[in-house]
Amino acid sequence: MLKNLTIKNYAIIKHLDVNFDRGFCVITGETGAGKSIIMGALALILGQRADSSVMNDKQGKCVVEGRFDVEKNNQLEVFFAENELDFEIPVILRREINSSGKSRAFVNDTPVQLNILRELGLMLIDIHSQHANLDLGKRQFQLNVLDWYCAHKDLLVVYQNLYAEYQTLQKQFEQLNGLAEKSKTDIDYFEFQFKQLDEARLIEGEQGELELEQELLNHSEEIKTGLDSVCRLLDNEDTGALLAIKQSLSVLTKLSAFMPQANELATRAESTLIELRDIADECEQLAEKTAHDPGRLELVTDRLNLLYSLEQKHHVESVNELIALRNEFSEKIDAVASYDLELEKLAKAIDKQRTLLADAALKLHKSRAGKIDGLLNEVSTYLHQLGMPNALFNIELLTKEQFGPAGTDEVYFMFAANKAGQPEEINKVASGGELSRLMLAIKTVVAKSKALPAIIFDEIDTGISGEIALKMGNILRQMANHMQVINITHLPQIASKGMSHYMVYKTEDQNGAETGIVKLNNNERVVEIAKMLSGEVPHQAAIDNAKMLLDLSVNQ
Repeated sequence: MLKNLTIKNYAIIKHLDVNFDRGFCVITGETGAGKSIIMGALALILGQRADSSVMNDKQGKCVVEGRFDVEKNNQLEVFFAENELDFEIPVILRREINSSGKSRAFVNDTPVQLNILRELGLMLIDIHSQHANLDLGKRQFQLNVLDWYCAHKDLLVVYQNLYAEYQTLQKQFEQLNGLAEKSKTDIDYFEFQFKQLDEARLIEGEQGELELEQELLNHSEEIKTGLDSVCRLLDNEDTGALLAIKQSLSVLTKLSAFMPQANELATRAESTLIELRDIADECEQLAEKTAHDPGRLELVTDRLNLLYSLEQKHHVESVNELIALRNEFSEKIDAVASYDLELEKLAKAIDKQRTLLADAALKLHKSRAGKIDGLLNEVSTYLHQLGMPNALFNIELLTKEQFGPAGTDEVYFMFAANKAGQPEEINKVASGGELSRLMLAIKTVVAKSKALPAIIFDEIDTGISGEIALKMGNILRQMANHMQVINITHLPQIASKGMSHYMVYKTEDQNGAETGIVKLNNNERVVEIAKMLSGEVPHQAAIDNAKMLLDLSVNQ
């Protein structure tokens, strides 16, 4: 049940704090007092979007908090566990909106995403506004009603999981098929580009080596001449540096016999002699290897020109990138060849999933078909209590070929207000008052199946009055045996049936208007219901009538 509702800085509500009782609670108040504003604030903690326009004081913060006293059940505990929330009673939902319009949501003081708040709210309370009667004409709502009554959530979850996987497989097939079709149109291009790159016989690091070889070949004569010159300077028999070093070494060796420092210098001269001899030998070998080779230069130049042209064509800067591009074209060619195999695998997976989905849809259909008579009988019973003994309510369950989010079934609610009429679709034949009574009958039946802790009816009594209003009040009171029922009403007959009565009022002063709510005692209820019967200043007959209505509701 909704145990407490606190609202701060919302519309014309500065601060409101109300505790609700169990059972059947009624809320009354003059038009414009703020009943719909309270419902709007309550909708915030059930996940409705909002912005800073809802705030009374633009500089402050809007806060709406609802405390729900619930019994532990597996569905709630699983929800809290899956969303990593601490399950505590009461369950507290809170919504905060700052001056910039940014919103924060909390469950038991833990920040949560808005969709989490919305999903949890649907498990705690159902708000039925006066416009919700129009939902009766919507196919999805009609199907939902039947599913709620069947209480086959496990079957529905199994189907929905299979359906989600089926859609995923179909999407994958469509995407892959699109790629396959596009790739088939591009295959000639891929093969041409791959062939050109593959025939180039690309080798990692090749370009750098070729560029170095080309540089050597272009300067071969200059290199050979230079190396020969070095050899002559070092190893000339008459004037070479090696001869001078040898002579120097000989002198230093003789001096070392009587001069210690000369020995060290001789050692250094010997090392220099060895190093220069190595240099001379290596220069001689390199000179012998170096030769002017126009044929090789042409080959190297042609190879580099090929690499440069390929790099320019494909907008890359290295052979390694050309190799990567070649491999990419190879993969695309292989992919085209593998698409048919992958598509075949996906088609088989889709067929298998379709079989599983069809089986799950059939189970849903059988469950729905098996419960229709029970739903019809219960709704018809309540319609009889609501003064429509001759109303004809029927449900047509049709099966379509294609799969939908909730199976292959389509549900049609058919209605006729009297026996002489031929049942037709509800939105074509039912009046406002008939819709209200039919909706109440349906909500009363499915409320037990949904096992919600609380339900709020916002003026479900539109279009009815008199004796029918009394009967509607009785049904709402009976519903309250299974759950908390909060009903906003303008009808004294329904208000008198409440176990607890709350009045919404509005005060105005120089600072503006403000909405409040108060729980009425027995005497205050008499006055309030009398006002609903006759006006702001009730006469004695209205007061007596109010007392009679209240006595009737107490004695029932």
